[in-house]
Amino acid sequence: MLNAILATSSTVSEKDLSQIVKPLTDVLGVVVPVLLSVVAALGMVWVIFLGVKYAKAEDPQEHDKARAALKNAIIGFILIFVLLVSVQVAVLVFTKWLNNYPMPNL
Repeated sequence: MLNAILATSSTVSEKDLSQIVKPLTDVLGVVVPVLLSVVAALGMVWVIFLGVKYAKAEDPQEHDKARAALKNAIIGFILIFVLLVSVQVAVLVFTKWLNNYPMPNL
């Protein structure tokens, strides 16, 4: 019984695996650069808005709040950008690894 289960579960061929992985890598290859562009554009607009708010602040308390918001926005957009770039690199690395991975003959 166990041998029958193992035999049916290990019948994944290279063709089956590539049919599963290829659409995912294609979608990620298209979506990630678009997301990078959108994040960069939104980040620039938001940081400019916060910079103007910081420059216009008259009260020292408003000035400190605007500076903290500007700092947090810059850090947040840098983190988002780094994460999207790392996803792009990971997709490339795993795609190369998958293409070079020797599939067992089943």
